[in-house]
Amino acid sequence: MEKFSQFRDRGSGIAPFLPIPTESLGIQAPLRIFLFCFRLPLFIFVTFAYFVILQWLPIGSLGKKAALWCILGVPSIWWIDLQVDGVKKGSLSKHQNARLPQPGSVIASSFTSPIDAVYLAAIFDPVFTASYPNTRQVERISLLQAVFRAFSAPSTQPEPGTKLVDVDALVEKYPNRPIVIFPECTTTNGRGILPLSHALLGVPSKTKVFPVSLRYTPVDVVTPLPGSYISFLWTLLSKPTHGIRVRIAECVLNTRSAVDAPPARSTRQSTYNSNYLDTLEQDAADGGVTAGERAFLENVGESLARLGRVKRVGLGVKEKQEFVRVWSKTRSTW
Repeated sequence: MEKFSQFRDRGSGIAPFLPIPTESLGIQAPLRIFLFCFRLPLFIFVTFAYFVILQWLPIGSLGKKAALWCILGVPSIWWIDLQVDGVKKGSLSKHQNARLPQPGSVIASSFTSPIDAVYLAAIFDPVFTASYPNTRQVERISLLQAVFRAFSAPSTQPEPGTKLVDVDALVEKYPNRPIVIFPECTTTNGRGILPLSHALLGVPSKTKVFPVSLRYTPVDVVTPLPGSYISFLWTLLSKPTHGIRVRIAECVLNTRSAVDAPPARSTRQSTYNSNYLDTLEQDAADGGVTAGERAFLENVGESLARLGRVKRVGLGVKEKQEFVRVWSKTRSTW
């Protein structure tokens, strides 16, 4: 992988876009092949039943959540390790309203796998959005679109004709549901946190933002490469069981100061050889980000990194686009 060393973060050496190597079959080959062949028809059936039929029926939020848990149950995603900042184990029910995302709040989630969206939907029944690096507006998307975005090529700009909306408009329109933002804008392998989108800056100042980190055991159900449908299904359905480690930080408020002045424009360019502070400074200048807003993004980014026990990196969507191009070119020569 030396040829991809240019896509390692200069400060930490982390390569957030490389796929996670899968375990060799070994003596488990018969079991894993059997599990895959047995589960695949069931998985297709329950997934088809939900997205084509059940989600359109008046079965209520609980009915939809039960159907989503069936989808998660087929590959045996049962073990959920949940920890919430400031809450001792066994006392979550006493702090549920204050410590967990509630209707009218915003979830700033890590983005590594299509399982992220399904799990968040099964727990919180949120409104999903797609974000882009340098705009404060977001694209309202469905759960199915959120799942497919985990397999999509990275994009710095929305497609022509895409309808973008303000986050505060979504909060006002859906007061009974939380809003999910994937601020990294593209998937990673879970080994680093990318620079965050300016979409978080569109969150109203009184709206609670909950950083949420989702990590998996085994770790190879992530989809950092676009179009990895077959390898993902094989890894998901052939393993006996999967675990999710969910970490929720204390809420953060976008208390940007009205008197903050936008920082001076920087002449430095963001490349995959730059560190995170260089990239953030350039983004701040380009987007007119004030010092208060920059501190808010820093707070959310640090929370996501701490929750995931990883580091923040200076590689973003543009670097992933270049990585995908080089990776695809390399694979095609084999």
